[in-house]
Amino acid sequence: MKKHLPLLLVAVLLGCSASEQGLRYNPAPQILPQNIKRIALHPVVNKTNQFGMEDKLLLDVRDSFLSDGRYPLVPENQADGVVWITITRYLNIPVQFDATLTPTTYKLRIVIDVSFVDQTKAGQALWVEKNIEGIQTYTAPTLAGGMTEEQARELIWTSLAHSIVTRVIDGFGTVMGTSRRLIEGSAPSTEPASKPEVPVTPVNPHPY
Repeated sequence: MKKHLPLLLVAVLLGCSASEQGLRYNPAPQILPQNIKRIALHPVVNKTNQFGMEDKLLLDVRDSFLSDGRYPLVPENQADGVVWITITRYLNIPVQFDATLTPTTYKLRIVIDVSFVDQTKAGQALWVEKNIEGIQTYTAPTLAGGMTEEQARELIWTSLAHSIVTRVIDGFGTVMGTSRRLIEGSAPSTEPASKPEVPVTPVNPHPY
């Protein structure tokens, strides 16, 4: 019986290791359907009262797609799939104050919705992901090491652009948000109960 103890200990240790690995969240990649070869970016819709942000976000998303390089960016009328982005919320709130109640630290929060439309299937939405957040806490520019609100926005645009590219190319489970998908049966996913509510009408080609 004693000579079997080392083998038993090895089995227990291996079992514990496998159990620990099983606790990790490793979502399966949701790759794009094979018919999607070229991607376009629809002009960003801005529903906040902060005007002009949409152009900067669009530029950062475009640069992020170009840097990734796996799918070419083309005008909408030449694309197989189109990325739709909507800025839904913009909040810049002071969170710390000095002795005179002057704000010293701010928390900037920008929320977007993203959807991906299959142009080859009459504008069918493959997925919708709502409430993707970009958050940046920063010190007032009058203090050492501080930054302006615009500089904080720049950091958020870079982060959101990376998240959008990851969500489009690498798939569901890689970005936090509220996601609904409608993927064809041949794709490695499950169909939701209802079709995502996104615009499916023809859109004008986006100039690059």
